[in-house]
Amino acid sequence: MELNSEIPTLPPRDAATVVMLRDGAQGLEVFLVKRHGLSDVLGGAYVFPGGKLDAADCDAAHHPHFDRDAALLHAALGETSTDQATACGLFVAALRETFEESGVLFASATGASTAAAGSEFHARLAAQQLRLHTSAVQPWTRWITPRMPSVTNKRFDTRFFIAAMPQGQFAAHDNIEATESAWLQPRTALQQYWDREIELAPPQIMSLAQLSRHATVASALAEAASRPPPVIMPEAFNEDGGRVICYPGDAQHSVQVRAMPGPSRLFWRNKRFEPEGGFNALFA
Repeated sequence: MELNSEIPTLPPRDAATVVMLRDGAQGLEVFLVKRHGLSDVLGGAYVFPGGKLDAADCDAAHHPHFDRDAALLHAALGETSTDQATACGLFVAALRETFEESGVLFASATGASTAAAGSEFHARLAAQQLRLHTSAVQPWTRWITPRMPSVTNKRFDTRFFIAAMPQGQFAAHDNIEATESAWLQPRTALQQYWDREIELAPPQIMSLAQLSRHATVASALAEAASRPPPVIMPEAFNEDGGRVICYPGDAQHSVQVRAMPGPSRLFWRNKRFEPEGGFNALFA
């Protein structure tokens, strides 16, 4: 992963990602996929399954397939400035991208056939084969790419949803957009990043640090349900010849109220982003 200095000119594009969790033998585990090395967005990095909002995700024809009323979905997202069609579309995008990238289906079949990996998601909905389990994914955080870039010259307005891995299903990378995958404890994933075994982008670093404070899936879900999703728009600046990303609550950030636990800034050092104080500062 290399530092990017090309200033984006387009506004952030809506996107959705799902942080899938399960209770492992040693505690909470999160599912990560490695993006294809040739991807133009975070190629080679480990991320949560997700992607851009497509126009088809916002089709009102999907609403009869929801397990909740569209108005309730809009309210659940917690964004008064986002219209209902887009809010519902973000839930659909989250479920679609998770299915496409990991094979995990947050839905049940209402017809004679069931969806399988490789099935076109929207085609299944149009055929009225699926009942979407929107209630299974809980809005968690909202990340907006900085105006000054860090590792990509594209900007996204990404809603991070959190969810328990559905029982009886198996998660695996698709071998197209993602080439590897793993279930890891959040601290283990960060340790592998620190040991240069995997690459992580700043939103994943900070999200994993936040998840490391939870011992169980139930604890993480309860934390998400206890408050509206915080808006996290990092602010980047150059200092002493290096790049710094700061987060709400940092003395340099325009928003002085903290949005999440963990360090308030990351520094680009040794060709990666690190907190001041080293690895243990992620968990202070």
